[in-house]
Amino acid sequence: MTDTPTAGSATSSSAATSSSAAAAGSATAAAAATSGSDLHLDLPATGGRRAALMAALREAIRSGRLAPGTRLPPYRTLAADLGVARNTAADAYAELVAEGWLTARQGSGTTVADRAEPVAPSRSRRVSPPRPIAHDLRQGQPDAASFPRAAWLAAGRRAITAAPNEAFGPGDPRGRRELRAVLADYLARVRGVRTDPERIVVCSGFAHALRLLFDGEGAVLPARENGPLAVEAYGLAFHRALLARAGVTTVPLPLDEDGALVGGLAGLPEVRTALLTPAHQFPTGGPLHAARRSAVVDWARGRGGLVLEDDYDGEFRYDRQPVGAVQGLDPERVVYLGTASKSLTPALRLGWMVLPDHLVDRVLAAKGEREAWASALDQLTLAEFIESGGYDRHVRRMRRRYRDRRDHLVAALAARAPHIEVSGIAAGLHAVLRLAPGTERSVLKAATYRGLAVDGLADYRHPLTGRDEMPATDGLVVGYATPPDHAYQAAVAALCDILPPPL
Repeated sequence: MTDTPTAGSATSSSAATSSSAAAAGSATAAAAATSGSDLHLDLPATGGRRAALMAALREAIRSGRLAPGTRLPPYRTLAADLGVARNTAADAYAELVAEGWLTARQGSGTTVADRAEPVAPSRSRRVSPPRPIAHDLRQGQPDAASFPRAAWLAAGRRAITAAPNEAFGPGDPRGRRELRAVLADYLARVRGVRTDPERIVVCSGFAHALRLLFDGEGAVLPARENGPLAVEAYGLAFHRALLARAGVTTVPLPLDEDGALVGGLAGLPEVRTALLTPAHQFPTGGPLHAARRSAVVDWARGRGGLVLEDDYDGEFRYDRQPVGAVQGLDPERVVYLGTASKSLTPALRLGWMVLPDHLVDRVLAAKGEREAWASALDQLTLAEFIESGGYDRHVRRMRRRYRDRRDHLVAALAARAPHIEVSGIAAGLHAVLRLAPGTERSVLKAATYRGLAVDGLADYRHPLTGRDEMPATDGLVVGYATPPDHAYQAAVAALCDILPPPL
């Protein structure tokens, strides 16, 4: 040990004359001897330093914060860090070695003794560990292994190299101008959105957009002024819970094969805002019929209200041209909401709101004077990634890959479970498997037993949806984008194994 305070702890003189190579590295060795690992200890301001240091070390070991085998810093380093005398730290180490809390060996430093077992923390309740997931077919996320790492890094290098100095200061709550300009062009070209950069506000995802619109003292659309929010009868419970915490009452609109029955809005005089997924209803699938798209915009005009358009996976349509955004029908009555979560990765935490002109300042006021959520560097990188064509190339590549996965799923079901109806497969990253009435719960139980993660359709149903208005349907929501390529076929086979036989 180079620094152990025992009877033989003095530095050996032979080490100073061992060899010319050691002498050449003596400066490095000296630095290492006085650096060591950082160790946080809280010592009281008064009282004996040695006793306080020993008590702090005992407590750190007893609580498990310093695990057996942990190497401690040299006593000289610890003394300098804590502002105590070297002899105080050396004596504390020596006494704890004698007590068995620490172990000191020449050349190995001082470590926490193996016999110093930490006291197990008290447990107020027993938590059963979750069953391991062998096959993941949950919806809501793309294939993480397919993130374009090299292209993204290259775009980041170019963007940061070219960024002006002010990009590294406090962020603009609108978002970086570079990204807003690129998004205005991209959304017009790909989704038929009519806007300009001044009407785009960058946020950290769809949930953040909902919070800006509905939650908090500065909410843009507070419930006390706007009344209930119309939503589709099937959707994410997470979004409904977020709205409920903000004091927003949600009213479900029944669905059929042509999307939400928006005609029912005329009979809801207290409703002035509707949240829809018109390009690809989530999760049941299918676009909102063209006549209903026009009808809901006419309703918003007549009511002086708004349509919130959640375009969560508009780029991924497989069998025909993508359905354009409803926002293009009336930019002053539709708030368009998009993110990079499905096209790239939810880890990026970037989304955007395309706003009517009269809402821009109110959203910025709700967001605050400085950007507190979306990284300016990520925004610059995404702007460069889109402008350079990397985003288009990635989306086209993933569209082909996901279409192949969808086709494999449909073919496997046709071969092994032809009685199971599959819907919602013209677009997106998931499919809905219709099950016989009363079988959903047992199928989910079998999936859990097999280590197959998959969602039941009942979890997405709005609790206030009347059975007479829209009968409940048993089913599974299968995310075919989630597994990596090498695990996908096994996941589909496991899914087919747990499906019930025909009645």
